Amino acid sequence: MNKMKKLHVRSGDTVVVISGDEKGKKGKVLKAMPETGKVVVEGVAMVTKHQKSRGQGMPGGIVKREAAIYASKVMLVCPKCGKATRNAHKILDDGKKVRLCKKCGATFEN
Repeated sequence: MNKMKKLHVRSGDTVVVISGDEKGKKGKVLKAMPETGKVVVEGVAMVTKHQKSRGQGMPGGIVKREAAIYASKVMLVCPKCGKATRNAHKILDDGKKVRLCKKCGATFEN
């Protein structure tokens, strides 16, 4: 029985890697995969892929691309204060749920 896990980051969020070989690198989340608990971050965990040609418009060769890393290894970066932070949740008067920065209280737009 595979349960969907909830991630603390979404596609489009800016994150910083907090552990591993890529520690300290910042990037944008390109893809979030809650079913595996992983995220693909722009410019982080680059791997080489041997790609076969798929027709005239798609040349083959060795290409560099981002690999998925565990979401627990990344931390959200606040757009206002620029610090790595955990996110808090708040329900506004109109019933909308928003994410907040734990350090400065700014809301995350996404």
